[in-house]
Amino acid sequence: MSNKIRVLVAKPGLDGHDRGAKVIARALRDAGFEVIYTGLHQTPEMVINAAIQEDVHVVGLSILSGAHNALVPEIIDGVKKAGLTDALFVVGGIIPDEDIPLLKKEGVHMVFTPGTSLQEVVDYIGKNSPVRT
Repeated sequence: MSNKIRVLVAKPGLDGHDRGAKVIARALRDAGFEVIYTGLHQTPEMVINAAIQEDVHVVGLSILSGAHNALVPEIIDGVKKAGLTDALFVVGGIIPDEDIPLLKKEGVHMVFTPGTSLQEVVDYIGKNSPVRT
């Protein structure tokens, strides 16, 4: 078993833009993380199943559609109910400042908004990931 941090980068919902998610996935891979990218138009169930099947340490959700307040809590709840209780949850995308406290209350560890550097994302995940060996 590898000691690499395993990160799921997922695009839940109907959002059709994934350039940012692909850039993040590449930056994480270049930093030495093992990255699983789900592709576009994932249902919460698909994201939950991928997180469990891949036994990830980090679930990164990229959302630009405005559906974060509905999708994120459902995914976090499903992942935890399925037994992956120590995963780190991060969200990136167009998230209004007033929604960030609610997301954190629901279990999101960090929200990355536009303008966040790739290095900030890499550093945060590297320092906060619960790597299981």
